[in-house]
Amino acid sequence: MRGKYKAAIALLLLIVLLPLTLLLTLAQWVPTLAGIWLPAGTRIAFEKSPRLTRNALVIADLRYLVDDCEIARIEDATLSHPSRWKIDIAGLDLNSACLSKIPASESTPAAPRTLAEWQSLLPNTWLTIERLTLSPWQQWQGKLTASLTPTRQEITYHGDQFSLRGTLRGRSLTVSDVTLNLPDNPQPVTLVGEFTLPLVPDGLPVQGHAAATFSVPQLPSLVDADLSWQDNQGQLVMVERESGEPLLDLPWQITPDQLTISDGRWRWDRAGVPLSGRLGLKIDNWQQGTERAVISGRMNVLTQGDAGKGNAVLSFGPGKLSMDNSAMPLQLTGVAKQNDLILYVGLPAMLTGSLAEPRLAFAPGALLRSRGRIIDSLNIDEVRWPLAGVALTRKGIDGRLQAILRAHEREMGDFTLHLDGRANDFLPDSGLWQWRYWGEGNFTPMQARWDVAGRGEWRDSVIELSELSTGFDQLKYGSMHASVPRMVLDSPIRWQRDPARPHFSGALSFDAGETTFTGGSVLPPSTVKFSVDGSDPTLFRFKGTLNAEAIGPVQLNGRWDGERLRGQAWWPKQSLTVFQPLVPPEWKMTLREGELYAQVAFSAAADQGFEAGGHGVVKSGSVWMPDNKINGVDFVLPFRFSEGTWSLGTRGPVTLRIGEVINQVTARNITADLQGDYPWSEANPLLLTDVSVDLLGGKVTMQQLRMPQHDAALLRVTNISSSELISAINPKQFTLSGPFSGALPFWLDNDKWIIKDGWLTNSGPMTLRLDQDTADALVKDNSAAGAINWLRYMEISQSWTTLNVDNLGELTLASTLRGASRSGDQTQAVNLNYTHQENLFTLWRSLRFGDNLQTWLEQHAALPDNRCPTGKECKEQP
Repeated sequence: MRGKYKAAIALLLLIVLLPLTLLLTLAQWVPTLAGIWLPAGTRIAFEKSPRLTRNALVIADLRYLVDDCEIARIEDATLSHPSRWKIDIAGLDLNSACLSKIPASESTPAAPRTLAEWQSLLPNTWLTIERLTLSPWQQWQGKLTASLTPTRQEITYHGDQFSLRGTLRGRSLTVSDVTLNLPDNPQPVTLVGEFTLPLVPDGLPVQGHAAATFSVPQLPSLVDADLSWQDNQGQLVMVERESGEPLLDLPWQITPDQLTISDGRWRWDRAGVPLSGRLGLKIDNWQQGTERAVISGRMNVLTQGDAGKGNAVLSFGPGKLSMDNSAMPLQLTGVAKQNDLILYVGLPAMLTGSLAEPRLAFAPGALLRSRGRIIDSLNIDEVRWPLAGVALTRKGIDGRLQAILRAHEREMGDFTLHLDGRANDFLPDSGLWQWRYWGEGNFTPMQARWDVAGRGEWRDSVIELSELSTGFDQLKYGSMHASVPRMVLDSPIRWQRDPARPHFSGALSFDAGETTFTGGSVLPPSTVKFSVDGSDPTLFRFKGTLNAEAIGPVQLNGRWDGERLRGQAWWPKQSLTVFQPLVPPEWKMTLREGELYAQVAFSAAADQGFEAGGHGVVKSGSVWMPDNKINGVDFVLPFRFSEGTWSLGTRGPVTLRIGEVINQVTARNITADLQGDYPWSEANPLLLTDVSVDLLGGKVTMQQLRMPQHDAALLRVTNISSSELISAINPKQFTLSGPFSGALPFWLDNDKWIIKDGWLTNSGPMTLRLDQDTADALVKDNSAAGAINWLRYMEISQSWTTLNVDNLGELTLASTLRGASRSGDQTQAVNLNYTHQENLFTLWRSLRFGDNLQTWLEQHAALPDNRCPTGKECKEQP
């Protein structure tokens, strides 16, 4: 090693740097720098010649090289001697990669060997290096100051990331302050310790003790580390300060040829899964450097979940970790378990490359498999990640990436997904990963099969989905059946993740064939097209349109902020006739005239659910059916929907205006207002008010119907023409003329009645005429023939009728009539008491205009108890 000793002495004479080297890297550098002249192949070069001033020697630039590799560069060095030697250096750059290129040579007998001999050579010196840099660890650069004497050496180093203060007296080294700032760690690492160095500085201290404190981001409290040793064995223990539980316990032994860690223990329970295990490590030829050291070991990982215990083992070596070319075989095998999820591991691999640029390549047979349950309802039958041929480097992942997932969900069905692609030096936002995906499955709730396929890539900071096609063979739910719905890309979805210019955009189209309903309604083939534009998938705006042939377009726009979806929808003014396909043919209903338009604002979030509000308007609507015609329909619906409740009439009541309904009886000028909540409650009732209709020459009105109902809603009948009513009913046995009025207490929420204690009375003169044939038949078959004759023509001066209708439709009517009858030239006062019972539902069906009202009443009127007061079953009314 003669050449290396020469290099050490030459460097010492130029910069007196030996004290720094002794203190920082004593065990490694002393044997190498013990020569007294430069080794072969190394040289010193000056950019500018040194110059001597009155008080100092100034060296502007000095380089020490081995071949063409620069080991060290000194900038602006000054050597002076005010009271002791004083060395000031503006910058010192050291390149560790060049050290291995210094050729070996024999040591000289004149070189010092013991630590005391080296210390005795030190002159009284002050040393200051304003900027000390060691490549490739430039981030640790800082300022070095030292005070050196043969009996005491003090050193201080201060940088942004690392600082140190230490003192060496003879063989006793005291480290009073070490502070290390790690990236993304708010709490610095601190260390103090005392060490006894060997007589000959060619190995580790013979004994010592060091204590360090640092933080781990996943732990709530600090971690205390304690390292102690005596002679050739020691122990490293790391403890979480708050709990007092040991995280790491490593007993170790060391000899000149081998470093051994036997029966080490570790524990980690902050990853959501309690992990623990044991560790064994052996390093042969550890003093011969990384190129010749042989490393081997084994570490196991114990896990436990609902599915039982798992054990995975990582074995490594024998191999080497080199600054130039490592060769370390690795293999991870076993089972890991978390809750109901089981992970099967079989990963043979080889670690190659330098320690600065390592490369981990997975060997043939490398495979990850898993099965179990991620969430309560989703069962993973199997997921496979083949990793053979995949390599990991500092630049990222390289190779073919595949995955196969088979799973099923109890309610939704089963599915299979495939992913296949290739990565080139890929890391998030760096490199390239291109992929394609495909899959299929069953969607049980809608009796459908679905498929998906597409392509995409992640290139540097841009994620792009270039192809997507997904859809169902059908969607069938209840009365609805949609044929072949499918979603595709209209333009690629691109996400630029660069923080300086983030952008997210794309466009999709959702198409479906005819949607049919069991009632016969048909929604024509429909298309929803929408685009997105924003900064990322958690913050974007969207806009689109909905068309179903002539229906639409409905305009949509809004935004998503990662937590809440907000938007608006506009339905432009459109003819009602476009909705004809939605009317079942069996209804025999024709939409003839009218216009519709609407506007809705909506929002949805996890904490609030879905909310919407807006209004819809129908103008001048007209609907014709075989038995009636409805013309002049104006309908305004302001509403709000929240937490499953419809609030109707939020900015004014829901209004309905109908010009006329032409049927057996023509109704005109129909009005009604609606306001309140549905479903209704005591605190928020639903009110139907200002109901009015011109009917049979008179008017029917209702001031208010409140739900839930506590009092009857009063239907007022004013000046109804009895002759128009009789004409509508068209009985051939009699005719009646004259107006009548009354009040009908109407119940919608009663366990028995629809109308209870209603009354009618004449509001003017009325006449009653019996049909001639009817009267003759009554006279012929009735013993009271005289009385019947007086009823052939009767003028009614006063009438009073009471009526009740139960919720089975049974009408009970009792009338008292007072008036005069004329027969020939004679006039006779008549008092007539009349009762009648009939089922109104049957009557309305026979008159062909009551089906809708009957159905509505049957659905909403409460049914009575079907038992008689005596406990016997009552006969059901027809």
